[in-house]
Amino acid sequence: MTFLKNTAAFLLIGLFVFAACKKDPEPTQPSLPTLSIEDVTVLEGLTNGTVSVKVSLSAASQNNVLVNYATLDSTAKSGLDYTGKTDGELIFLAGELEKSIVVPLKGDAVLEPDERFQILLLNPVNATLGRAKATVTIQNDDADNPFNIPTTGYTTPETYAGKTLVWRDEFNGSSLNLSDWTFETGASGWGNNELQYYRPENTIFSGGNLIIEAKKESFGGAAYTSSRLITKGKKEFKFGRIDIRAALPEGQGIWPALWMLGGNISTVNWPLCGEIDIMELVGHQPNRVHGTVHYGTNSGQHQYVGNSTALAGTAKFSDEFHVFSIVWEQDKIVWLLDDVQFYQITAAEIAPSPYPFNQDFFFIFNIAVGGNWPGSPDGSTNFPQRMIVDYVRVFQ
Repeated sequence: MTFLKNTAAFLLIGLFVFAACKKDPEPTQPSLPTLSIEDVTVLEGLTNGTVSVKVSLSAASQNNVLVNYATLDSTAKSGLDYTGKTDGELIFLAGELEKSIVVPLKGDAVLEPDERFQILLLNPVNATLGRAKATVTIQNDDADNPFNIPTTGYTTPETYAGKTLVWRDEFNGSSLNLSDWTFETGASGWGNNELQYYRPENTIFSGGNLIIEAKKESFGGAAYTSSRLITKGKKEFKFGRIDIRAALPEGQGIWPALWMLGGNISTVNWPLCGEIDIMELVGHQPNRVHGTVHYGTNSGQHQYVGNSTALAGTAKFSDEFHVFSIVWEQDKIVWLLDDVQFYQITAAEIAPSPYPFNQDFFFIFNIAVGGNWPGSPDGSTNFPQRMIVDYVRVFQ
């Protein structure tokens, strides 16, 4: 009995010691939620916009979740088709399940294939990565001819006997060549009580054409917007043959112009610097264009002379392309429409006024809205209105 009692006591002591030495179990760690990013397709649009890309967590977290992201070019290129980012960061606050990465897009009117870029998720904190790469597809939504660019019209050769092509712009790119051109901006009335605000955004490129678009929209205190481009200080010329192929807008209050000013305007002011209007049109006369020169020693003595020519029948300058030209020599300028002369001016004809046209001039392309000459738009004026320029060429 003593042996049994001792054995029982020993077992009880052993069990007590074992129980006393056993450790508590480790607490279970919650599993981290998983981050995933989704593919998305977005229409490109004609103006700059954005695309929103969804990033989600598989479950809510008790802690804030951080993740970095970066864009990666594919057929879409950062700076050209969208605005890329290399150091983006998303923060999910505790309990949040979804966030968005917003990427700016650059719209245009160029007919082109769909383009793509990628967004990569990187360096998660308090989460793991599941689907870490998304493809953004920019879907082209430009029609074959969204701007009703004419497919017919007059054209001129790229060579002339005895002359050299010294400068040209065929407008085959997707943006303005700022080595040659400058955007003028603002809504000053421009000396003619015009109604538009000039903006770079109203210049578009499509199908090898420069398109200046006049719109009825409020901006900067003006009721209309348009664009005005100049080559001042970049491309200035004295003498030669100038050809500009263009289709013109129409409508009451619309005033497109292809023209030139003397390069010394900043020092002698207008009209002493001289002005050569290669082509002007007032939109209530959509079949008639004007060629004019302006001159005089000061604005109080401003003078001008010119002439106009019209298309036959019911034809309008918006229907198809025409070529507006001047042949510019010492003391003489000749105006042509589709190679047919309709006006000329000589130094002798404006004497004794100073003749300012034997010096360097720069180009201006614009559509004005309203102003002293065309008057204001009315209920008959359709917007937008567009001047479509195929090329400008200078031969000397």
